[in-house]
Order: sequence, then structure tokens, then C-alpha cells
Amino acid sequence: MPMKAAELIAPYRITKGRKFKLSSIAPDDTSGLDIEKEEAKLHIAAGVTRLSEMQEKLYAQDRWSVLLIFQAMDAAGKDGAIKHVMSGVNPQGCQVTSFKQPSALELDHDYLWRCALHLPERGRIGIFNRSYYEEVLVARVHESVLARQKLPPSLVTKSIFEERYEDIAAHERYLARNGTLILKFFLHVSKREQKRRFLERLDEAEKNWKFSGADLAERAHWKEYMRAYEDMIRATAAEHAPWFVVPSDNKWFARLVIVAAVVEAMDSLDLAFPTLSKSERAALLKARAALARENHDG
Repeated sequence: MPMKAAELIAPYRITKGRKFKLSSIAPDDTSGLDIEKEEAKLHIAAGVTRLSEMQEKLYAQDRWSVLLIFQAMDAAGKDGAIKHVMSGVNPQGCQVTSFKQPSALELDHDYLWRCALHLPERGRIGIFNRSYYEEVLVARVHESVLARQKLPPSLVTKSIFEERYEDIAAHERYLARNGTLILKFFLHVSKREQKRRFLERLDEAEKNWKFSGADLAERAHWKEYMRAYEDMIRATAAEHAPWFVVPSDNKWFARLVIVAAVVEAMDSLDLAFPTLSKSERAALLKARAALARENHDG
């Protein structure tokens, strides 16, 4: 890392959100780092290697689970960040779940239900590409989304989103108390940079598939979304479930911050390979002796 992980992520780690202002973090911030993209890639690769080593211990120890939540506006770089940061992790120990519009079955349950189905097991890293936080973002910006959720009218009050903040915070506190390390990332991209990336998707044939007309419709609600994100972070940031507001106009810097945050947090778990008991070691020695005695001619 070009600086210690804790120093790199400190300006973007939010654990007490009451006074947080989204405007306090610039989307194009690079923490004063003056390095080339190629050098940044080397630091990211080193972090990924370290993450891979810790993931192996996480899996072997089978005590903790890790949940990484990614939220962002369109074209902020979520998919690319997930791809690059988790590139060295054993697929057997990692699962990525992307949450789109809820199905009919999902709408017949509470909004946390579908996410709970995909929580990572002990020893595994789970990644949510969008999550239950959509229920205080898109559902807040678009009343029609909330209307489709089949809630009894008496429960849809002016306080519904404050109530959801409370429920989400309680849910994450419960998970943390049961051995889930929770890290939440808001990839903070500027409206100007989003426009540049949209134009890139329109102008480059191989990127056309990434663009949807719905992206422009959501862009028209930019200010509403920024207020929703700010309120969400204020209400749900906690020591056991911090938000990282990651400047994302520069993809290399966003990925550097994310890998540093994950490595620093997992390093605090005291991960280690299991220690064998005397009887287990004796069994291994017995197995080794049996293999050594095998006659390969027969």
C-alpha cells in the first residue's frame, strides 16, 4: 500500500453518522496520492494477495463470516470494483449476489427476507451488489416502488423510512453479534463523471450493452438520491457496521480504498489455521505411516 491501510481509509470510514454530510467527501478525492495508475494496480494486486491469504484462514477457521455491501448510483463502478478486489479469492469461499427488482415471491415477504437467504455462511465472504438498502433509496425516491410492496395501508406512514433505518440497524447489530463482519461501501461518483461514463457507453460499441434508458431516468433524480444516501448513512453507520464513502471518480483509487478496508478489517479478526489436538496429530502420523507402507507394485 502507498500508505498504511488504516491511514488510507480513515477519512472515508463513517461509524457515527449523526453529523455526516455527503458534501464533506469529494468524489474525485485521492487522499493526496501522487501515483500512476500502473503503480496503483501493483498496490491493489498486493492487497488482493493478502486478502486471498486471509480468506483461506477464514474458511479453515470456520468461525467468522464476512458481508460486503455495495451501493452506488449507476456507472459508479460497483461491478468493476467487486471483480478486481475479489479477483484472487477462491470462488469456493466467496459468493456474489446481485439484487434486482423483487420477484412476486419476494414481494410476498418482508423486504429483508430475500437478502437473508443469501447471507454468507461461517468461513465465507458474501458480497451484496445492492441490498436491502434499496428499500430506503429507490423506494424513497419512487413512491410507486413502495406501493408495490403490498404493505397494509396503516403501516405506510410518514415515519416508514425512519422505521426501516431502525430495523436495518437492528438487523446488522444482530448479525455482528453472531459473528458476521459487516463492511458497507457507497461508491461516491460525481454527476459529471457519471455523464462521462454514460457517453463512453453510448460511443463505444463494446460498451453499448451496459447502457439502459432507465439510467437517464434515475439520473434525473440525482438530488433526491443524494439526500437519501446521506440520510441512510447517517442513520445506519456504526462501529460494527461502518460505511465507507469511497471517492469513485478515479476507479483505481476506489479499488485501492476498498481492498485496504477489507484487508484492514479482516486482519482484526485474528484469523488462523486450526490447531490440531494431540489425538488428531497422532491420527495424521498414523495415516502417513500407512501411506509409506503401501506397495506400489501391487
